Amino acid sequence: MDLHDRIIRRLRRNPFRKIIVDDFKQWRSLTLRYLASHIAGAIQQTSDRPRVGVMLPTSGLFPAAMLAGWRLGRTMIPLNYLLSSEDLAFVIEDAELDTVITVGPMLDFTGPLPDGIKTIRLDQMKIGGLPPRTPRRPMAPDDTAVILYTSGTSGRPKGVILTDANLQANIDQVVEFVKFTREDLMLGVLPQFHTFGLTALTLVPLSLGCRVVYTAKFMPKRILDLAREHHPTVFIGIPSMYNALRLAKSARADDFSKLKFAVAGGEPLPDAVSDGFHETFGVRICEGYGMTETAPVANVCLPDEYRPHSVGRIVHRMEQRIVAEDGSICPPGVDGEVRMRGPNVTPGYFKRPEETAAAFDADGFLRTGDMGRMDEDGFLSITGRIKEMLIIGGENVFPREIEEVLDRHPGVKASAVIGQPDESRGEVPLAFVEMVEDATFDATELRSHCRETLAQYKVPREIRLIDEMPRNPTGKIMRRALSVDTAAPA
Repeated sequence: MDLHDRIIRRLRRNPFRKIIVDDFKQWRSLTLRYLASHIAGAIQQTSDRPRVGVMLPTSGLFPAAMLAGWRLGRTMIPLNYLLSSEDLAFVIEDAELDTVITVGPMLDFTGPLPDGIKTIRLDQMKIGGLPPRTPRRPMAPDDTAVILYTSGTSGRPKGVILTDANLQANIDQVVEFVKFTREDLMLGVLPQFHTFGLTALTLVPLSLGCRVVYTAKFMPKRILDLAREHHPTVFIGIPSMYNALRLAKSARADDFSKLKFAVAGGEPLPDAVSDGFHETFGVRICEGYGMTETAPVANVCLPDEYRPHSVGRIVHRMEQRIVAEDGSICPPGVDGEVRMRGPNVTPGYFKRPEETAAAFDADGFLRTGDMGRMDEDGFLSITGRIKEMLIIGGENVFPREIEEVLDRHPGVKASAVIGQPDESRGEVPLAFVEMVEDATFDATELRSHCRETLAQYKVPREIRLIDEMPRNPTGKIMRRALSVDTAAPA
């Protein structure tokens, strides 16, 4: 059974069950199936190409469009509407699209799509009566279900292939490992073009039949209002979201009284955010780890296994190892590259055979580019990116270690550390900080704060104030957007 039929079968069991609440409407199972059938008819009339673009806000519209394309055996391309117009045009061209499923407000936001691209406007679609009959073309396990374009560390976005089997494997791994049930209620704000928004907050609840509440834009007050109204048991976000929630003026101790599972991913979780959220709401945030190439969930730290700075154990039916520069497997407690293999791991990158070959080692393990260490019990800790590691006087230093200390300062809202060339030591740390509202920036005082915890060679030579950290569409700080030429605000 392919993913489409798996979800449709679940929707048919309880046709009148309210499964989605978004900013626009409440969706019952029957409503979602009905719209998906109409969209499938529109796709069939509009395009005969094997791939179809989807550019929609976080809502019930997105899964309806995905189901429609999968019914026809098409590969779906979720489009990141936060990309520059140049990068968005590149993705559309690279994926060889001629049709994009969207709504008017999305086009108002992005501007016109490239010439020759047809749109299926869901806000203009006339829906009524019996949906059109469309051919059902089931997907084989190795057929490409989605191609997710990642921003990458440099250059143009590249398409990560995820097969029907990849997605189904990760759905099963998440449900089994975390023990989600159809009685759970998820609160989702991550964009659905993002791998975590797609699998964890869209496909998992659809496959289980549990309810999910979506809001298209992260606004702390809106999230807190939804939490009070719907009492979610699951919330998945990034650290900056949790930080904003705990600092919100309207926050109350009982806002997340039913929350059983709060997981943070995408970037390291600072102690200040973890401890502050727990103090405010009484809920301990657990870290998870994954990447687009793993569909995406690989590790999860469960609430009853919480360990600070650990992303937990590997999910079922995956293998994980820590590999040294010489290719040997590192013992517990020793840093190396995190490598993984399993049924949820991508077969490769779209139209990029050389990059696909380079992504896997001789044993078929995915080279993640992340540095980490594993303890005796198999709990993983991510220590940084290989390419972001600083080498200071011959010593390896990861930005995260310095950022953790800066983030513990009460006046620092967020920080990022990069390397600055130095004649005598190779490079030295250069830190950027974003301050909390009304806090006074004092570089000397911040450096003194660092000296209390860090070895002298790890203390930033210079600390610069920045109005706002550069972030990707999910809010993750992009160190690569910072450089020694990044100036403090005038």
